[in-house]
Order: sequence, then structure tokens, then C-alpha cells
Amino acid sequence: MIQVFVTGGTFDKEYDFITGKLFFKDTHLKEMFARGRCTADIDIKTLMMIDSLEMTKADREIIAHNCRRTKAKEIVITHGTDTMVDTAKYLAKEQIKGKTIILMGAMIPYAFGDSSDGFFNLGSAIAFAQALPSGVFVAMNGRFFKWDNVRKNRETGFFEELD
Repeated sequence: MIQVFVTGGTFDKEYDFITGKLFFKDTHLKEMFARGRCTADIDIKTLMMIDSLEMTKADREIIAHNCRRTKAKEIVITHGTDTMVDTAKYLAKEQIKGKTIILMGAMIPYAFGDSSDGFFNLGSAIAFAQALPSGVFVAMNGRFFKWDNVRKNRETGFFEELD
């Protein structure tokens, strides 16, 4: 079984056409897995629905606690891209043994349709969770990165290795 934890981020944001603001309603994961014809055994659990810029140490501890607690060895965490690397570092320092933890997100909300990278990033994360050894990784743009060798390039909007 692959455990998927939802934490929010642009990935799950909706657009209010009246105010022009982004907001959270509910996760799109069930719809995405159905649309993608995913046959993997997936368990989805929403931990929080927040913008990652608002994420606190207490929120990261909730994520770590749930990673330790789940019986699943393969974990995917939906997360906002602004502080995804910070959470990856936090989880790595928690030394959660024997589990493959993949953090992923989107630069454009899934609700925006075909222009979103969320669908592609989710599929990649599910595949990486099944293929990579235990450890903490970030999966974005069709690539995976070890937690201590990744950054978000704010100029290009892509994740890249540090060295």
C-alpha cells in the first residue's frame, strides 16, 4: 500500500472567479487517481490544507508523526512548493527508518486543468515511491531529488540539484 498524505499547497488550491483569490476546498486526489486509472493500492489521508508558507514546526511534526505511525513503507506527501525542501529536511532529520518518503506539489493548481503540472508530478511521485530505496526525496518536473541536494529555483520555477 502507498500512503498519501495531503497537506495543501498550490496543488489543491481552487480559484475564486469573483475575488480572483486562491483557496482550499478539498483535495483532488481521488479524482486524479481515478482519471489516471491508477491501480496501485492507495490510502489517502488529509493532514491539513494550508499554504506551505504558513507551515509551522508543529505542522511538520504532525507530518512526521503520521509518517512514523503508518504501516505503509511507501509514502507520498502533497505539499506546497515554497517550503517543500524545508519539510523534506525536517523529515530526514527525524530519521524515519525503512520508509520511502516522496514530497511533491505543483506550480499551477490541478483545478486549472491541462495547464497544471500536478497530474504529472503526482504520477511521478507514485512511481518514485515504489522504485526508490528508503529515504526522503522531492519529486517535481519528472525528476527526483535527495532531500539534501535540492532547491526550488525561484527564477525558473523548476526544482534543481544543488551541485
